Amino acid sequence: MKKIFKFIVLFPKLVLALNLAISIGIGVFSYKLEIDASTQTLLLENDKDLAIYREIVKRYESKNFLIIAYKPNFDLLSKESLSKIEAISNDLEKLQSVDSVFSILKAPLLTNNPNLTMSELVDNVPNLSKAGIDMNAAKMELTNSPLYKNSLVSSDFKTTSIVVNLKDDEKYANFIEQRARLKEQPNLDQNMVENLESEFKKYRDSQRILEHQTISQIREIIKRHSGDEKLFLGGISMIADDMVSFVKSDLLVYGSGVLLLLGFCLWLFFRQIRFVILPIIVCFLSVVLASGLFGLLGYEITVISSNYIALQLIITISVVIHLIVAYRELYFKHRDYTNIQLVYLTLRSKFKPCFFAILTTVIGFLSLCLSDIKPIIMLGMMMSVSISISLFVAFFVFGSLLTLLKKIEPKMSFENSFKFTHWCAKIAIKRAYIVYIISFIIVIIGIYGVSKLRVENSFIGYFKSNTEIYQGMKVIDTELGGTIPLDVIIKFASIKDEYSNDELGDFEDEFATNEPEYWFNSYKLEIIKKVDKFLQERDFIGNVGSLATLLEVGKSVNNNKELDPLSLSLIYKNLPSEYKELILTPYINIENNEARFSIRTLDSDPNLKRDEFIKSLKKDLQSLLENEPVEIEVAGVMVLYNNMLQALFASQADTIIFVVLALFLVFILIFRSIKLSIIGIIANLVPLCVVFGVMGIAGIALDIMSITIAAISFGIGVDDIIHYIHRFKSESRIYGIKRSILNSHLSIGYAMYYTSFAIFLGFSVMSLSNFWPTIYFGVLTDLVMLMMLLGALILLPALIFSFYKKSI
Repeated sequence: MKKIFKFIVLFPKLVLALNLAISIGIGVFSYKLEIDASTQTLLLENDKDLAIYREIVKRYESKNFLIIAYKPNFDLLSKESLSKIEAISNDLEKLQSVDSVFSILKAPLLTNNPNLTMSELVDNVPNLSKAGIDMNAAKMELTNSPLYKNSLVSSDFKTTSIVVNLKDDEKYANFIEQRARLKEQPNLDQNMVENLESEFKKYRDSQRILEHQTISQIREIIKRHSGDEKLFLGGISMIADDMVSFVKSDLLVYGSGVLLLLGFCLWLFFRQIRFVILPIIVCFLSVVLASGLFGLLGYEITVISSNYIALQLIITISVVIHLIVAYRELYFKHRDYTNIQLVYLTLRSKFKPCFFAILTTVIGFLSLCLSDIKPIIMLGMMMSVSISISLFVAFFVFGSLLTLLKKIEPKMSFENSFKFTHWCAKIAIKRAYIVYIISFIIVIIGIYGVSKLRVENSFIGYFKSNTEIYQGMKVIDTELGGTIPLDVIIKFASIKDEYSNDELGDFEDEFATNEPEYWFNSYKLEIIKKVDKFLQERDFIGNVGSLATLLEVGKSVNNNKELDPLSLSLIYKNLPSEYKELILTPYINIENNEARFSIRTLDSDPNLKRDEFIKSLKKDLQSLLENEPVEIEVAGVMVLYNNMLQALFASQADTIIFVVLALFLVFILIFRSIKLSIIGIIANLVPLCVVFGVMGIAGIALDIMSITIAAISFGIGVDDIIHYIHRFKSESRIYGIKRSILNSHLSIGYAMYYTSFAIFLGFSVMSLSNFWPTIYFGVLTDLVMLMMLLGALILLPALIFSFYKKSI
């Protein structure tokens, strides 16, 4: 490296020109960097429940839909309200991507005319868009019918939903299916996978543009019709679209906010414009080069990896601060040296500790690749690459630019007036026993906190209350039957299994078929009613849709008599398709001999523990039907997201063990001392206990962001340990333990404080996000970085003073 550093200081203009050319040449590809906020990014590809879910979606042709929650100023059935619903529906139906719109205007009113026979009702189903409707009877049915209560209308009859069914995207579904089939092949053809992925991305990107336009058009319609009334938009597609906007906003806010705060820190510490401008130039070129490389490689930014810019800026600035502090220290130590000599010595003295500091940080980020979640893997890969780029850009660009500047005396006003590091050194040396007692208490609190940690995936809890996503989900969740879908599938045994051979007799030969007119029988209907009643009484479940809903409505239509199998067969055969798709085909699949219960869960309920809920639901359903020849499946978005988080949580122990062992080996390589390596690991682990203790005691759930804190914080926090021990070993060659510790605190200690303070401010920018997991991530990482600094400045020297002195 000596030759490289000489080249930098002897040919600074050439080095700078090469760096600019490379940064600009690769940076232009940053426009190719795409954002992916779809639900597919947060699923385990090898999850068996994902295959079940996709099969259910395919069998029941679940439409992609959006919901508009409408709170009129007038009565819901007033002429004004119905006219507005009609006007909104008409405008929505004109949109190219909208397949149909369903509202109270189209809801079949099965009990509105009690004089109609079942056959007459099937032939001509009344609704609010038709003449001769009894409005009082309509209100009674909409409020009390299991088809509509707490779903199409709220229980207080003040809110209604307008369901916007989007056109099926069969091509997208085919891509997903082809990709899943291809990955299951024993001899995987990588070229076929890459070609399919390329085609899929092109199609997906074009569809995202169309979907964004559709959502914008729907919002424009809502805005045009809202006036002083309340209209809220909700739905999976809207959430995904808004998440892209959030990610774009966060990228801009993080980048500009972090740079401004870092500029403030640099001026506060160094009071010279050169030591503000140079680091910002290094940061800017590092981010441009990394972003261009990611765009060139076809990487995609997700909600999780959107933090990469802020993280890269923070880590880059820490490297540059160490270079600045080293240069300033060398200036006063060698006043007669030329600027070229000072820069050369700076680069040479700091490369080894900076290299190993970045290496350990890379190890921390690479540990994320042990996950099965693609966005977390991508964050690990992107950060490992970006901070490696930052290391070399920092040395080449900072070295060449500083060489081109005139030598001027650094201003030391901050160091002369700030005695924090000196205070830390005194505590470590004179009050070591107090440090150990506090550390022991922290470890106990951390262990207790870990025992209280839980994993949750509250979708509504991810967003701030002032966002449209939150407001829409809250109304739909609390007033219109819940938001997060969940499916229960009951797969019936064949007729031979349902009845004994004696019971079947000649019937088996004649009717053992899955034809619609023979599928409905008393046995199946009893099972369906039994499960529906169980689900209706279950906590945290809002709306339940099933064939039992139709049976209950049919009873009220059929003179309070139960619908028999023959009546159901008649309805199935003769009901118009638009109504069949509403009340029948979403809940039974005759071809596969199964019934579906479409559930919506109350995501905003603070008492809902999703993992416990799903496990107990499965267990209780098995107990309910243990003597019946049926198979039970519970599937849906909630199950998939819960599986993802549980898998992450389960892998945390492996991740932390991997990081600790890898860092321990690197420490041995750097320090050439097992004792110092153990001390370094302890000084890093104890502060980490604080975060887990706070999260457990405060009841902060682990989610898609906070679950990565341990690995990331360990990787970043270990930098201070490396820089401190590296300096301590240099000092200990000349001085005793006590003097070496004091000298280290008064030199590298300042750089550690500066970098930690800059990192603290950098992560605080994340509190400006609209995404609560990002906010928690920033706040908790700030806490762990503060504790890591105290660990490096107090616990680490205390351990060295107590246990390492015999080795000197």
